[in-house]
Amino acid sequence: MKKTPLENWIIKRTGITPENPDALKSYQLEKVLETLSYAKDNSRFYQKQLESIDPRKIKSWEQFEQLPLTRAEDIKNNPFDFLCVPQSQIARIVTLNTSGTSGPKKRIFFTEADLQKTVDFFDYGMRSLIDNTDRVMVLLPGQAYGTIGDLLKKALDRTGTYCVVYGLLNDLEAVEKTMIENEINCIVGIPIQVLYLSRSKAASFKHIEKVLLSTDYVPQALVIELNRKFGCQVFNHYGMTEMGYGGGVECQALNGYHLREGDLYFEIIDPVSGKAVADGSEGEIVFTTFNRQAMPLIRYRTGDIGAFSVDACQCGSFLRTMKKVSGRLRNRIQLAGDVTFDLKELEEILLADEDLIDYQVTIKDDQTLLIEVSFYQNETAKVKEAQLQKCVQAHLLKNYDSAIRIEVERSPLQKPDQLVNSMVKRKIRDWRKESSSE
Repeated sequence: MKKTPLENWIIKRTGITPENPDALKSYQLEKVLETLSYAKDNSRFYQKQLESIDPRKIKSWEQFEQLPLTRAEDIKNNPFDFLCVPQSQIARIVTLNTSGTSGPKKRIFFTEADLQKTVDFFDYGMRSLIDNTDRVMVLLPGQAYGTIGDLLKKALDRTGTYCVVYGLLNDLEAVEKTMIENEINCIVGIPIQVLYLSRSKAASFKHIEKVLLSTDYVPQALVIELNRKFGCQVFNHYGMTEMGYGGGVECQALNGYHLREGDLYFEIIDPVSGKAVADGSEGEIVFTTFNRQAMPLIRYRTGDIGAFSVDACQCGSFLRTMKKVSGRLRNRIQLAGDVTFDLKELEEILLADEDLIDYQVTIKDDQTLLIEVSFYQNETAKVKEAQLQKCVQAHLLKNYDSAIRIEVERSPLQKPDQLVNSMVKRKIRDWRKESSSE
């Protein structure tokens, strides 16, 4: 098993040595303090947010952890207040409408230097799973300049690795043809789309040796299926646009992410108290950027659920690892009888049925869950609906001792190959909130 290539990359970026891993934290604190000063001097938002704070007086991580958190709503409310450079220096603007509503949208800004730092991370991160003998297809947006697919191709070009940026999966026949004609053996894409491709074009997918999944939580049922049916290695990438697309990637140990620690500082906090949690304990992932020109972010709340590993990685790196993200806070739902469950629990049950195309989970009221499903084989749909209802009901009774009512209905849901926005994450729909806002 080779050591994560990110180790040498971070050593080169920071000047630290493996013999002195604590030096990385010192380097990061120095860079974070530079970011605080830079943001306070140049960003209208942070001028106000840090008004009473003198970055020069912060001498420890404990003091840093007392700083206020930045929320997604802060960016939605006025993204231009985060800008630290003139708009003429912006090379890429990404507009995110992750809520699916017509409300304010997040806008994330990048200079050319910011984009090149992402290319640098992608270069070394991809070396965790491929070399220049591999042939890669990217099922992510990549036609426009500075998109994730465009940056990934530029990263792979550095090592002479063959790469086809197809874009989002929108035509199964065309994607299969591309796979065959280009002798693709590695796919980078969105979890639910890659699963759909593997189920729809299994004969072609059998030539795929490696998969890198990104942009959303990866259900373990999906990983198990790809391993079992095709024998391919499944790597997880953790990132979001606000991070500069890339945040961390698994090495060959496949046991959590090595992080982009030359550009980002990560924390895991209790989402209620805001206090740091112990390594190994789950909490909300928070990050701070450094070396970011256009739009630095300080203690940004991701809404993702994660934990730092307490064990050293099997690859032998001195770098810490973060366990695989296990869902999003917004998908933890409170029902009657003090029942709190997560969408990921239902996904593991639903995706275990290999005839499933897509699904939508809706909370109708405090005691009723509606699961809309669609299947490849409609003639067996009624039987499968009953089976899913029984499995979910049994799961809730076993784990929560709860008699929550489960309704399973067939629905002409949007297929995974009809997605138009790769950054819209899968989520539970809550009718209680919609009705209360009317």
